Amino acid sequence: MGNERHKILLIDDEEVVLDSCTRMLRGGNYEVATAMDGGRGVALAREFRPDLVIVDLKMPGISGLDVLEQIHALDPTIASIMLTGFATVGSAVDAMKKGACDFLPKPITPDEFRLVVARALERRRLVLETQALRREKELLREQFAAIVSHELKSPLGALQQNLYALADDLADKLTETQRQQLERMKVRVADLMNLIQTWLRLMSADIGKIRDNFQPVPISAVIAKALESVQPHATRKDIAIHTDGAGRASRVQGDVGTLVQALVNLLNNAVKYSRSGTTVRVTAMEEQGQVAIAVADAGMGIAAEDLPHVFEDFYRAASAAGEAGCGLGLPLSRRIIEAHDGTISVTSEPGKGSTFVIRLPALPTNQGESK
Repeated sequence: MGNERHKILLIDDEEVVLDSCTRMLRGGNYEVATAMDGGRGVALAREFRPDLVIVDLKMPGISGLDVLEQIHALDPTIASIMLTGFATVGSAVDAMKKGACDFLPKPITPDEFRLVVARALERRRLVLETQALRREKELLREQFAAIVSHELKSPLGALQQNLYALADDLADKLTETQRQQLERMKVRVADLMNLIQTWLRLMSADIGKIRDNFQPVPISAVIAKALESVQPHATRKDIAIHTDGAGRASRVQGDVGTLVQALVNLLNNAVKYSRSGTTVRVTAMEEQGQVAIAVADAGMGIAAEDLPHVFEDFYRAASAAGEAGCGLGLPLSRRIIEAHDGTISVTSEPGKGSTFVIRLPALPTNQGESK
């Protein structure tokens, strides 16, 4: 990529400017095209596909600002520099609003011109790299969905079917205790199937489908189910989980299964990254029309440079390198909470622990009561 020639399109109604800019670019790894008015410049951009457009602000016919707008409509990643002999703060602001990444008043010195061109091309390179990374993440998401569907859903579906058949075959041979154990197994497998279906929906673009299952949900029930799921993990690590306000009557409009999963992800992380003998605290409160659930641990904490990225797909902080995980728990929790019109945030200090807070719109006290 370092040997790739950068395409630069110069648009100016003064031939002397086109000639001088072209000379200043000689010796660089550039392919230069020129146009003497905005209409020709836009037409040439469609054929030439430039990496960078350098355009004069004031030209007969189509103005430089209109040229920028049309070229960025063609390809928003094209970098652009505005030239003008009548530089004002207002014209610079207008150029930036149209997508220009720099603004140069005439006359232009060679060193300044080459510096601004290099800076604009570097900006375009970063934009293209960011887009490529986004595409890679989308591909990873699609691959993950395929793996979940094939490697987990198919064998679990077979297990579920065999459980139903086994329960039917042994219906008159099981003791009451055995029947209860089999029913619990069927419930757990059904829960896993529902969870996999949820993952698949969350990893797809149509996350809004979980709204189909919304109903009034007591926060106390969400917390109780999440604690039940995580407690064995906490017991094995000798970590206590204390709750405050978990019995409040607050309710939210939502899907209980996915809300439980979002909280389970936070609790599992809190237990995973905490030292044995410490405490994880779960606090629930209602404030300013919102239900807030906080999960606080006294674990290793998260470095400041990692904090902005912990809710991104497949992101793994350097401090988490020794722990198993694929970097999807927190992103899934974020998607779940956002689908419920809520927010999720984190504060942390390395060596002292982290606090994750889920905030959801609270239902009025008289709404969603059983009739």
